[in-house]
Amino acid sequence: MNSTSRHESEHHHRDLAGIQAVEKIQELVKKAETCFFCTSVDSGGSGSVRPMNALEVDQKGCIWFLSADDSHKNKEIAMDPMVQLHFQGDKHGEFLTLQGTATASHDKTRIAQLWKNIFRNWFTDGQDDPRITVIKFSPTYGYYWDIEHNAVVSGAKIMFGALTGQSLNDSVEGELVT
Repeated sequence: MNSTSRHESEHHHRDLAGIQAVEKIQELVKKAETCFFCTSVDSGGSGSVRPMNALEVDQKGCIWFLSADDSHKNKEIAMDPMVQLHFQGDKHGEFLTLQGTATASHDKTRIAQLWKNIFRNWFTDGQDDPRITVIKFSPTYGYYWDIEHNAVVSGAKIMFGALTGQSLNDSVEGELVT
């Protein structure tokens, strides 16, 4: 085995579109649950990065969050709706980055559908708290890095590769178009 072939990996590129892209978004968001929510992406303004709990991914690939209407995040979205989300589902390689637009509303029906009692920590009046908003993130572009096998197999391959100097990467990555 020459030095070139020792470092080749089993890395695959697989772009996904339509329902396959939505299913990949749903799968990776469910594993991660929390993302980094980045605002003021296009304007270059003084946006922020903060962790947010993704509450649902719908059939169109839109991701739903709850937030306070007086938060910096909501103010930044009002000025520049372009947002990036970054998810990590597994330390061995389940990553997702999405770009898109975010909108905030006081849609009481949607808030009730997403509500969990733990949110009383932030909204003391419950789901009727006048400050509560629902944020809908609509992806326009995405990219993912995933593993072909489960985390145990992937972890074993990483360990074996580190010991032998061989690359046994079985990851797959690609663009997501919803």
